[in-house]
Amino acid sequence: MKSTIVAPSLLAADFSAAGEALRLVESSGAPWLHLDVMDGRFVPNLTFGPKMVADLRRRSSLFFDAHLMVESPESMVDGFIEAGADAITFHVEACVHAHRLVERIRSAGRKAGVSIVPSTPVSAIVELMRCVDLVLVMTVNPGFGGQRLIPDCVRKVSEIYEFREREGLGFDIAVDGGVNGDTAPRVRAAGADALVMGSAFFESADPAALVRDVLALPGPRA
Repeated sequence: MKSTIVAPSLLAADFSAAGEALRLVESSGAPWLHLDVMDGRFVPNLTFGPKMVADLRRRSSLFFDAHLMVESPESMVDGFIEAGADAITFHVEACVHAHRLVERIRSAGRKAGVSIVPSTPVSAIVELMRCVDLVLVMTVNPGFGGQRLIPDCVRKVSEIYEFREREGLGFDIAVDGGVNGDTAPRVRAAGADALVMGSAFFESADPAALVRDVLALPGPRA
């Protein structure tokens, strides 16, 4: 069974104090920083680009998990590789030649991930799951933080987990959207390894205690 990973999402932080947000994540014991990149086209919002990632990279050794919620991710991926992202996840809905993009990311020495939105079935990524390092299940419709988890999406996590175990594959399963102290046990039990937490983390009175509680959750079939 894989260990639990907590990945606070910078989207929920105060962008004017990104350095302070970074230090908060580091002090909490969370090993990953989730970086939601939005282009205002694939999703109805804009966030930041490679410069933000590069500036934060100089200040931290955290694992940087870049989630590209953009059209034509193949046109942007090199910038995030150069900026120092450790993992780059793109949406299968936004990329025609997805396998080629996975190979490109991995050839640069980065982990490659693929993500699906709530309306996309797991069947759309079956072939990709054989070659990626990370599968990210969106449990809200992407574009904004602070949304409630869509319960039916948890079924996808279980489906992906069963596929991974059956096929003997090693990719991580991540969940992004509405993950908090109440919903984390459910998604972890379904098979999620990495739990992206935005508002729940940055609005917590004690982020370190939240991280400790999530890291202590039993995994699937525990």
